[in-house]
Amino acid sequence: MRSTTPAEQAGGEPLDVLIVGAGLSGIGAAATLRRRCPDKRFAILEARSAIGGTWDLFRYPGIRSDSDMYTLGYAFRPWTDPQAIADGPAIRAYVEDTAREYGIGPHIRFGHKVVKANWSSAQALWTVTTALADGGESVLRARFLYLCSGYYSYDEAYRPRFEGEADFRGRIVHPQFWPEDLDYGGKRVVVVGSGATAVTLVPAMAGRAAHVTMLQRSPSYVVSRPAQDRFARRMQRWLPQGLAYAVARWRLIAESIFLYRLARGRPALVKRHLVAQAQRQAGPQVDAAVHFSPSYKPWDQRVCLVPDGDLFQVLRTGRAEIVTDHIARFTERGILLASGRELEADLVVLATGLSLKLLGGAAIEVDGSPLEPSQAMSYKGMMLGDVPNCAMSFGYANASWTLKADLTAAYVCRLLSWMDRRGVAIAVPRRDRSVASQPFLNFTSGYVQRASHLLPKQGARKPWQVYQNYVMDLLTIRFGRIDDGVMHFGAKGSLP
Repeated sequence: MRSTTPAEQAGGEPLDVLIVGAGLSGIGAAATLRRRCPDKRFAILEARSAIGGTWDLFRYPGIRSDSDMYTLGYAFRPWTDPQAIADGPAIRAYVEDTAREYGIGPHIRFGHKVVKANWSSAQALWTVTTALADGGESVLRARFLYLCSGYYSYDEAYRPRFEGEADFRGRIVHPQFWPEDLDYGGKRVVVVGSGATAVTLVPAMAGRAAHVTMLQRSPSYVVSRPAQDRFARRMQRWLPQGLAYAVARWRLIAESIFLYRLARGRPALVKRHLVAQAQRQAGPQVDAAVHFSPSYKPWDQRVCLVPDGDLFQVLRTGRAEIVTDHIARFTERGILLASGRELEADLVVLATGLSLKLLGGAAIEVDGSPLEPSQAMSYKGMMLGDVPNCAMSFGYANASWTLKADLTAAYVCRLLSWMDRRGVAIAVPRRDRSVASQPFLNFTSGYVQRASHLLPKQGARKPWQVYQNYVMDLLTIRFGRIDDGVMHFGAKGSLP
């Protein structure tokens, strides 16, 4: 397979597949193409200057996965590090090693931000315009567009403004844009937030800071999990590497599906268990009924994971505390709370969340008609109705992202091979307007609710449903028919 070159522009031979994003999803998609469709010519467009996506962008203290690496890792490439809950550098190295192993590096075009993609049925091609890092512009053509750019903006985060910020004599930072020169040693730190980033930052900073306070407006469910999976390590001693990985992976998939179904079916029981567990681990000085007992049911929002209970440990030892209250305003010395208490701080970290951006923020047109993603309906959670030759990688909200990304990559290869065997150029899932629409994600998390007007819809029946269940998706995506009556196929010239 030859590599494409930066000089290949709109007038050159079209690519077979154009992948957008060189993060966990994009590198996985490219590796799957190399394995299953070795004759396909492809390129990866990456707006930044490095591989890794999220795991290269985020550099705040303690950055780590909130999923185990046996399911966040690729199905085709075993995770061999002893740490099941891995830190950012280890995940980035895993992605880089995967790219190196499958010879993906020469296919990546760094500094290419996709700003526009136009589909032409007459040509059966996508024309993709990118903004270059040097201020120029590049145009490429491809038969299939594969969007692996994630779901949030790299350029901006969710950053609410608070009264009195200008009065504060300390420093305010957001974890997404962590300053390289920031030294928090010996300083009083307030971390504002209650999600995965906040529960990561607090124990990571507590070792060097004078004191760390986790300030949350409302609690989250937080569970402890061993940083190393003993079952997986035993399997690695007893079985060949690939088989050991598959066994550990399937055990964790089954466990997560069972626990999620239990939480949705018996929410009161699961809530009592989660709060009691938090109370035992945090110790008597922490009131778990106040600080770890949300008003919502388990898995209405994502449950936070802390390896080896590190958050609970720093709370128990007093190196950190947790406060549940509202911010009234910033003061010169820190933050004044609605209760009247003032938290003194030298540094405030606003772990307030992400700003969602679908399709990488690119403007997409189909035969001259602009696509409004929020008006589209998702086909099997990986394509959009009436959008030809285009897939998007969108992982699970209640499990590891890569589980769904792997399934999507394998499906794209199946679809391309099916089209080649039958000599068709266009594949498009045709939306049935009689299918009632529902929210794409049934989650109450702030970042989901803020982006509800951006996300596509799902349908009330298959194949338009988004299951959030790996086994159901496995049956539907890997073993379901390509020609299912909803996917339509045609030759170059007009949409089927």
